[in-house]
This record gives sequence, C-alpha cells and structure tokens, in this order.
Amino acid sequence: MTFRSDPTLRCPLDALPLIMADGCLRCEDGHTFDIARQGYVNLLPAHNKRSRDPGDSKAMIAARRGFLDAGFYKALPARLVDCHLSRLGHDSLIVDAGCGEGYYLDQIQQRLRNDDKPEPRIVGFDISKWAVQSAAKRFSATWLVASNRQIPLADRSANVILDAFGFPNFVEFSRVLKPDGMLIRVEAGQKHLLELRELIYPTVETNNSPHTLPSGFHRLTRDEITYTIELSAHQQIADLLLMTPHLFRAQSEGKKRVEELSSLTTTVHAVIDVFQRE
Repeated sequence: MTFRSDPTLRCPLDALPLIMADGCLRCEDGHTFDIARQGYVNLLPAHNKRSRDPGDSKAMIAARRGFLDAGFYKALPARLVDCHLSRLGHDSLIVDAGCGEGYYLDQIQQRLRNDDKPEPRIVGFDISKWAVQSAAKRFSATWLVASNRQIPLADRSANVILDAFGFPNFVEFSRVLKPDGMLIRVEAGQKHLLELRELIYPTVETNNSPHTLPSGFHRLTRDEITYTIELSAHQQIADLLLMTPHLFRAQSEGKKRVEELSSLTTTVHAVIDVFQRE
C-alpha cells in the first residue's frame, strides 16, 4: 500500500514539521526518515526503545490478525462507528494509539466510507514494527512505528484518539487532541474471556477496580458490550491465547488444558469510555 503523509506529522527528534520528498520524510533540521516499501515510516527514536525489538512479536501479530479477521470482535468497531464516529466532520483526523495489525482502523474506515463526503484522515501507530508492517497491508494510510511516550503529531491536531486495549499516555493524548476532540478507550470488562481464564488459572481474579477517570479529561459516555463467541477450531483457540497476556501468565497445567480443546465458547465483554479534554 501507499504511505500517506499528513500535515500533522512531527519529527520525533525536534518536533519540527515533517515533509515528504524523495521517498522519505524530512524536517528543516535535516533529520530524514525513510518510507518503507510496505507503506509505513519508523519514527521511533532509539532512546524510546526498551528493547531491540519492542512490542508484540511477529508470531503474536500473525495470531491476532488471524483471529480478528475471522470476525469475532467485529461488533466492537461497529459500535464505535455507530455511536461515536459516524458524525465526524469534514477532513477529521482519527488516530489509533497502539493500532496493532490495523483491524479496528480497517473496520472503521470501511464503515465510514461514503461517496458523498471525504474519508477521514487516519493515523495508526504502534511500537511493534511487525504490527505496523501488517497494518500497512490493509489500506493506504499514515502508518507509523511510534510510541505513546512521544507521539509524533502536532499539538491539538486530532479529532479522535482511539486506545483499544492499549497502554495509555494521557498527557500525550491531551496534547495531541483538539479542544473538542474525543478520546475513546476500549478496555476489557470483568467477564472478558471468562471461560478461557477459568480453564487457564486455578482461581479467576475478577477485575473489580473501577475504570479510572484520567486527569485532564471528563467522561462523555460509558458503554458496555457483551456477547459470546464460538471458536470451532483449535487454531482459533491457539490464536486467541497467543494474542492475549494469558499465554505468558498461565502455568503449564492451564496451557495443557487449552491445548487439548477443539472448541470453546467464551464471553467478549468490553467497556467503552468516551472522554473529552477539560
């Protein structure tokens, strides 16, 4: 796919505007960032990396793409569009902070596609280069390897920031959002994947902690979505386990129980909070 530059892009080294020319992004101070042939740009400085290959692994990304493309979480982006994104104005900018392999943005842009008005501008970024490479294969957009610690976008430039099952940085979110912009957070609810967790762990911990109100924001709405999914193949179960933190937390007995399954019915429970800057 083709990389789409955006006027809100900023150099991660000096915060100057980035201009696309000769197959790269360049700022006035001469910092250059190559546009990869897959259609993305790496704007993650070395000092923001916590390892040589940060973020989700290539195997985790492949598992997530296989599971999500099967449609098990399709109701989530549908709810986001129907309830919160369908009325976005002309030339709006949607930013997915921690976009993973791009499933949610792909679903959103498909549902927002309308011949009568321009499609929104879309920026998706993730700290995992494997995730961004996978996302860039979905459709042409502004795909970036970048971190929430330093979002390479201009102040007050985004109409919407989406944080789906991610690791938020509310200071940066507040900086990048327009005064009337929306922060949409999707978090796991108490019953999320309950049946899977009951198989993995001797005792299932219920998350009773309240979803906190981030400093500098006020809540506009809270919504919950709950439904069950039927996994009818071992590979689907294996993909689900690999794309969650449970694979690395579970003991060998729990993993063995899951490995022996050929089908599984489990609950999807998500909490959707919409915030606005104060």
